[in-house]
Amino acid sequence: MNLTNEQKAKIAEWVAQELNLSQIQQKLSEEFDLKLTYMDTRFLIDDLDLTLAEQRPAQPETPIDELSTDDQGTGGVTVEVDKIVQPGAVASGTATFSDGKTSRWAVDTQGRLILEAAAEGYQPSQEDIENFQQELAQALQGPGAI
Repeated sequence: MNLTNEQKAKIAEWVAQELNLSQIQQKLSEEFDLKLTYMDTRFLIDDLDLTLAEQRPAQPETPIDELSTDDQGTGGVTVEVDKIVQPGAVASGTATFSDGKTSRWAVDTQGRLILEAAAEGYQPSQEDIENFQQELAQALQGPGAI
């Protein structure tokens, strides 16, 4: 699907306004005359590397992020686990590296780790990769993990 930059910006704006997937699907139909299924809308949001408010981790009352180990010296690498797993994966989510760049990750049914950078050609530092692996292992062992 080919969207203009203006359409992509509008979709990002709707996500920032914390509209849910159904509301975004309806706006796509009304404003862009795009008739997408719920799942296609979900894939579009993923393709644009946007995170819906309902997928963001709940903010605890104290500023402690269980998936971030900045306090433990992992250089600011954070890992988030998707509540809705990508098709063909047993777990999926996003990683934010110390330079602020994000990547999608997934563990397939064979147990292989797939790391997909949001920016073409992006390669995290070796230290960030090691920290990512530690964070991922910790996140997947936490409550509600696989």
